[in-house]
This record gives sequence, C-alpha cells and structure tokens, in this order.
Amino acid sequence: LVGDGHRQTFGQFFTPPTVARFMMDWVLAAGAPSVHDPAFGLGAFRDAVEPPRDVRFSGSELDPEILGYYRAASGDPEAAIREEDYLQSWGRQFDAIVCNPPYMRFQRFRDRAAVRSGFRKKLGLRLSGYTNSASAFLVKSLAELRPGGRLAYVLPLEFLNTGYGTIVKERLTAPRRRLVFIRLGCEREVFPEATTSVGIILYDSGQPSNEVSFFSVTSLDELPEVLDSVPVATVPYADLRPDGKWLVHFQPRRIRVDRTRTGSLRQYGHFSRGIATGANGFFVLRASRVRELGLPPSEVTRCITRSVQVRSAVFTERALERLAHRDQPVFLFRPGPAVSPQAAAYVREGERQGLPDRFLLRHRTPWHRQEVRRPAPLLFGVFSRGAYKVVRNRTRALHLTCFHGFTPNLPAVRRLDRLFLYLASATGRRIVAAHAREYGDSLTKYEPHDLNEAAAPRPRVLDAISDREVAVAMAVLRADGAVPEDIEAHFRDLVL
Repeated sequence: LVGDGHRQTFGQFFTPPTVARFMMDWVLAAGAPSVHDPAFGLGAFRDAVEPPRDVRFSGSELDPEILGYYRAASGDPEAAIREEDYLQSWGRQFDAIVCNPPYMRFQRFRDRAAVRSGFRKKLGLRLSGYTNSASAFLVKSLAELRPGGRLAYVLPLEFLNTGYGTIVKERLTAPRRRLVFIRLGCEREVFPEATTSVGIILYDSGQPSNEVSFFSVTSLDELPEVLDSVPVATVPYADLRPDGKWLVHFQPRRIRVDRTRTGSLRQYGHFSRGIATGANGFFVLRASRVRELGLPPSEVTRCITRSVQVRSAVFTERALERLAHRDQPVFLFRPGPAVSPQAAAYVREGERQGLPDRFLLRHRTPWHRQEVRRPAPLLFGVFSRGAYKVVRNRTRALHLTCFHGFTPNLPAVRRLDRLFLYLASATGRRIVAAHAREYGDSLTKYEPHDLNEAAAPRPRVLDAISDREVAVAMAVLRADGAVPEDIEAHFRDLVL
C-alpha cells in the first residue's frame, strides 16, 4: 500500500513468522511477564504469542501509517503501542525485549543530531557517523533490559566486523552473560530485499557465562531446533576483543597464522579507497566525448572507472590502450587551476545540471576539483562473490572507488611483485578473506582499514623468493591467472 520509497524512508524489513515465533518462544521461556518491541511494524512478534500464554505486550512505532494500518487490521485500536521515535524515548525499563529494528545508515537517521545527543547524555556514548540504526537500537535496548531479562534481536551482522561495532560489542560483553549469535545463511528467505548478512542475537542478562556461542543455519526449517545442535564455535569471552572481527567465528575452522612469520599489511604501506567523483556521469568520459568537448590532454587523465575493465591479474598499458581505442569510459575530467575555455564551458554545463549542489561536490572548492591520488601499483576489488580481485597495475592510470589502491612505503617498492603474489595465492586469499565484511547473497566487501590490518608475510619470507621465481610466476599469472605451486609453497606454512 505504501510503496518501496516509504519503506526505505523508515528502513522497514518485515519479520517472517518462523523467525518471530522462534525469538518470542526463547524470550518468553524465562517467564517474563511483559515484552516490549521497539520497532513494532506490523506486529509480527505480538502475533507470535500463542495461547495459552498470557503476556503484556508493548511497543514503539515511528511510522504513523503502518501503526494506523495495524490498529485497523487487528481490530485492537487500544493496543499498547506508542507512536514514538524509540531512539529518542528514554526513561523506561523492560522485562524482555524483542525486535527487528529498522535498517538505515546514520546519515539517514531522522533527527540524528538529537539522537546522538541523547546517547551521549543518557549512556555516555558517542555514536560513530558510520553507525546504522539497527546497531543503535540494540545498544539502547541493552541499557533498558531489566536484570534477569532476555533480549532477542534480528538484524544485520556487519557490525561484528566493523569499527563502529566496537561499542555494540562492548555493551554485549560487559557483564559476561549468556550470548548467542545465529547467522541466517538463508537471508533471502528472511529479507528478500536485504543486501547484508542477517542474524539473530539472543542475550540473557540473568545467566552468567564464560563463553559465547556461534550458530549458523542454511534454511529457516533448521531454526526452531538450532539451539539443540552443536554450535559452529564456542568462544571464551577472554578471547573476544570488542575491536576484533567476530564474523570469522561462523566459519567451521578459524584461520590461525604464524605470528613469528607474519605482521600486518601496514608494514609495507597502506590501502586507501579510490577517487569518489561525486558525479561519475559528468566526470567520467569516453575518448569520443573528450574530442567532442575539445578538451586539451592536460585536463583529462586516464582512469579505471569500473572493475570489469580489468580482466587480467596484471593490468598493462597495452590493455588500457585497447579500452580507450574501443571508446570505453577510461578518462577522468580533471582540470587544473588554469581552466581552458573548453573546460570552462563544460563546467558551466555541469552547473546547469545542478551538480554543485550534490553532497560531495558542495564541499569542494571549486566544486569540479577532484581528489588528489597517485596511480596505485596494486589494486584490490571492493566487492566480490567468491574470490576477491587483486591486480598488479603496471599503468599510470588512476582508479575510482571500484578498487582500493595500495601505496607502498620505500622498502616495499622492490617487494611489490612478491606482495602481489602473496595476495593472489591460495593462502593469502584465505587469510585476507577473513577480514571481509559479509553481506547477503554471498557478497563480501573489503574496507581499506580491514585490508591494512590483514596478516602478511614478514620481509624475510618474501625475500626468500628468488627473482627468477618471481619472474616466472608473474608470466604464468598473466597467462592463466594461477599462482604457480612453487610460490604457493612459500606461503603455505603461514597458516597454522
């Protein structure tokens, strides 16, 4: 009735009955006399309370349309559901809490300044600008759960691997209580529109524990009995750092590296994101468009604008020239301080399109100025399904946000090919993939900070590879995309 735009505004993803029943059954098993739902929606959790259970149910709902629809459809206009913004409603405590919170980025929060102020005053917390609404809901609910109460949340699990998630994990682990994570590998069954990994968090504030359990299901049919099965991992609280990455605990076997032979990737330099133009349709050009506009060569630069443009593990000038010859969009409009008449005319065209009012561009002076970047010798794909894309870039082309680019420090320059071979090897992929942020439908995302913290061989390990081995390996990799076995052997012992 309301359409997708309305649902996106309120971050609404509705709870399937199987999930709602499982969560309600667990929460009520402790005998709570009342339950609160901070994001009531269509009342899936209230509907999951089956006779003969008698429980007082309350809720919060920000969207007046969905609340009005529920009251009319349920025939219960007096239901104890408040029309309110839960994130700004303080001063209550609850016997039990069950929730499928709205999901949106912090930048889209309604009254986000007031929300941040409330968290700072009431909880002494400064919410990161990257926090999503689901994580904020969870932190607030943990603070409002009465001693001995239970909490069940279904939400995206990306916070388990992110910097902003540190605050959430700190609140979940202090004090140490029974804590269970259930990853729903069947996220398409649960939230068909979701693009992030989904899971259920169960928290019992009345049951002390020394460990955290991680479960995973591949079908909703497995969910009702999941707590009777063997967890994927049971991890002592002492081994869980709030600033660590917890998604690895859903993997059947964790990867342990030999710390005597590895350090972080930062020892060689750092990855950073590519250029964010703020308006690719304006700044990204084809050769034919450059000629049409009459732009001088000094005001455009070659640039990798899409991941699909790089089809080989080693990207060469010849490959880049072929793309330009086929009139692919591999040029970036990048005028200098002295703008030519042709470029000035193109800038005016952008102004007529309203580009200076766009979010990124209105913070630049002048608005058409591009971020300063140098060509990166190593490129790393931001998103992947399956094996990630890592590229040895032998061109002088810049790159957009489809890739992260590696800037080596001085000692690393002579080791770039060896470092690339490590990242492309089977062992390197196992290690680095453990730092990915996992989304729905088998989609993984890599952030620069996560890559920089990934384990990498110490210099002596890389230096043990001879120049001849490197030369042969690079030729083989260019030909068939595989790292030779003799190179793989140098890295295999990095994993314990």
